[in-house]
Amino acid sequence: MANGKKLLLVEDEKHLAKGLAFNLEKEGYRVTIVEDGESALREYEEGFYEMMILDLMLPGLGGLEVARKIRETDYRFPILMLTAKSTDDDRTEGLEAGADDYLTKPFHLPELLLRVKGILRRKQWYQQVSQSEDVYRFDDMWIDFKTGKARGQNGEFYLTSKEIMIMNLLIANEGQPVSREELLEKVWGYAPDTETRTVDNFIARLRKHFEKKPQKPCFIQTVREKGYQFDAK
Repeated sequence: MANGKKLLLVEDEKHLAKGLAFNLEKEGYRVTIVEDGESALREYEEGFYEMMILDLMLPGLGGLEVARKIRETDYRFPILMLTAKSTDDDRTEGLEAGADDYLTKPFHLPELLLRVKGILRRKQWYQQVSQSEDVYRFDDMWIDFKTGKARGQNGEFYLTSKEIMIMNLLIANEGQPVSREELLEKVWGYAPDTETRTVDNFIARLRKHFEKKPQKPCFIQTVREKGYQFDAK
């Protein structure tokens, strides 16, 4: 059971919202439903929720803007985005706005329940392995694990939630390779045998942030047949 964890469901389709809330409550969650983006932000700020299930298409302030506004102050708060849009570009836009995961309508209820459980499990894992010091420094760069702000080769910027989780896992295992399978499982919640280049694409983005020569990385290294390894030198 879910031990009464509070979820914020942002969905303007009343029938769907009630059905989702009913099934989530059967799993032991406490669910609050709101129907628009402004109400979502107000509840998020006042309600102490464990995560948000956020529809992309909302009246007034849309789901992408809700996610972006939350990420301005909190990159750790879990967001599962629901949408009728299914193209790769739509998915990328949702993830870059700050969603932790993305589910396309129509979806199967068991899959949504598994996604929710996986996101909350990753949240708990992340809290357990978070750096003892919020700011980690290497070379003349740094990462603030509390705010998501970082300094890279081209100045200061903000990492996405997934980029922060990857760097956290690599740095926590400094000097030891972390497999693609472990990264997929802990950062995305995918089954370890999932075939995807997601990890490689994110590593390439992180190298652009932190490596002087991304094609010849010093800090985020590839360990052949084992995965990736962080070395602060």
